[in-house]
Amino acid sequence: MYPGSPASPLPHNLGSVIPLSPTSSDRKTPLKKTDKSESAIKKEGINRLDKTGKKSKKTNQYGLTPGVTPFPDWVHPTPEECKEVNRLLSTVHGDVIPPATIPEPSLTVTGCGEVPSVLDALIRTLLSGATTGTNSALAFNGLVQRFGILTEGIGKGSVNWDAVRKASLKDVFEAIKRGGLADVKSKKIKGILDMVYAENQERREMLVKGSQDVPANLLTKPESGKQYEIACADQNFLSLNHLHGLPTDDAMAELVKYPGIGPKTAGCVLLFCLQRPCFAVDTHIFRICKWLNWVPPDKAKEITAYRHLEVRIPDHLKYSLHQLFIRHGKSCPRCRAITGQSSAGWDKGCVIDHLVNRTGRRKAKIAEEKDGGGRNGRQRRS
Repeated sequence: MYPGSPASPLPHNLGSVIPLSPTSSDRKTPLKKTDKSESAIKKEGINRLDKTGKKSKKTNQYGLTPGVTPFPDWVHPTPEECKEVNRLLSTVHGDVIPPATIPEPSLTVTGCGEVPSVLDALIRTLLSGATTGTNSALAFNGLVQRFGILTEGIGKGSVNWDAVRKASLKDVFEAIKRGGLADVKSKKIKGILDMVYAENQERREMLVKGSQDVPANLLTKPESGKQYEIACADQNFLSLNHLHGLPTDDAMAELVKYPGIGPKTAGCVLLFCLQRPCFAVDTHIFRICKWLNWVPPDKAKEITAYRHLEVRIPDHLKYSLHQLFIRHGKSCPRCRAITGQSSAGWDKGCVIDHLVNRTGRRKAKIAEEKDGGGRNGRQRRS
């Protein structure tokens, strides 16, 4: 069963999530179509607004430039190239179609209950980094078992993130240690939850006082949405669901300010939870896109590849290509990270073989180096 089917979980161990919102008016706002042509692109970074609506300077540690590619002279991929690769990979891995509505979650697949949230998706995705899906599920289940699920009030069915916030670092570490990298991830989770709590309380104070000195997106929020935010804060239900109401670029800027959250993790939350067109780049995607010549092979890094591909890939293909590349990068005998002509299944070929130029160390070369073929420990490219 392929992603997009109502019965299948979302990738990146997100589980199956639905936005938490009291009314339809508080859900994500429709995306405005933007002109992606190079002539309409301006070279400018993310400008944040302070509470008075004035532009404020804020360090952009990832160099994100919405709508602007770091490689303006690199014309690949074209929309036609994206369409063709999507077609070819679909013949092997099946059609990948975004679900109209995100299905119900499952507590057994790093889900978080009947009423999950953006915060749940963010932490699930963080836990999925640099580990397997099984280990990620074990880590998330550890949080559920140790800190529990809310059984009443706003957020019923969600992880009790406030209990996680109040817990000691050691307790959080113990809860997620089966997932790996618990020493690093526990600190990041605690940092995220502390920030979310402080922001929720600050937004509550602004709403209760009725101050005009508030962010524009909060000032224009419908009354039902304002009361919902106040109730969440009063019940210490930690929430990032207000991100549904932000434009995609603003939501990205908000997500990457949290500890341990880079463009890849934020992009996955945008794509699968907020249901926005966003082309998150992981190691499989980066490798195959270099081989396809979609990014400059000798210049691009994962983050600059994301910035380039986010501009070049048509929005309607971002969801399917993201998942198809990951599926292909994990399963294709010729496109896996470490493989070579001696790998099982190599003779079966690859559906995009005629389009790629595979670079980097291959399996046969690695074996040669281990046998002494790589003099003085040097790694050679083939």
